[in-house]
Amino acid sequence: MSASRHKGRRRGGHGDAHEGGDERWLLTYADLITLLMALFVILWAVSSVNTSKFDSLKDSLHQAFKGQMVDGSQSLLSGERSLLQAPGAPATPVPPSSRPLDAQMQRPSASAAAADQADVENLQRLQQELNRYARAHHLEGKLRTSIDERGLVIRLLTDDLLFDSGQAVLRHEALPVLGRIATLLAGSRIHNPVRVEGNTDDVPISTAQFRSNWELSTGRSTAVLLYMLARGLPPERASVAGYADQRPVVSNETAAGRSVNRRVELVVVRRAVARAGELRP
Repeated sequence: MSASRHKGRRRGGHGDAHEGGDERWLLTYADLITLLMALFVILWAVSSVNTSKFDSLKDSLHQAFKGQMVDGSQSLLSGERSLLQAPGAPATPVPPSSRPLDAQMQRPSASAAAADQADVENLQRLQQELNRYARAHHLEGKLRTSIDERGLVIRLLTDDLLFDSGQAVLRHEALPVLGRIATLLAGSRIHNPVRVEGNTDDVPISTAQFRSNWELSTGRSTAVLLYMLARGLPPERASVAGYADQRPVVSNETAAGRSVNRRVELVVVRRAVARAGELRP
């Protein structure tokens, strides 16, 4: 009787122990959840930024590099002792001439502005001489000048002055005009690049010599340039372009408008525009 109860208690003890072993996975699960929560807390702490402290750090760095500390002391950039420098070691101040970086950047810009102003004044004087020449030779309707963002534009109408209709051979009447312009452009005061641009109206051309207005406009501008080179225009300052009917100055609807669009323009390029490589028609 007592033996049976002892066996029963032994079986019951083994049963309780078996049930307790099945629940041990809860400890591992709880540890995993705790680690995940700690990871998320760390990630949140890293991602959050104290904006007030960040702004304070930014202002401090800005003032330090400008030479103005918050407490009124001298910054390291103006000769203060370095953190790695031993106490009492002589500091090497920055030379005064190298401190005002803004002033150094402004000096070239000021000189460039003065050079640009002198360049514009030279172009204006050249324009006045050309206008006097046009008035003296009654060419006001054929030779016109203007100054725009590109520089000085000398506009020569081709009809009855430069070329016959559909041709790219210079007329005799054009030679004195182009010779005078070449002499002025080759003078010692003018060192600007010169671009010769040919333009036509929108009436198509198709001949044995010129199959399109592109070829005609390029042929005319080339003929003008070659003559001016022969009269002293330095070739390293010269370039040529042909725009066909793509750059009209007035409407091509009338005969008078087409006559104005048939032209050769000599663009005396502003030196600032030439340096920047921003010449636009």
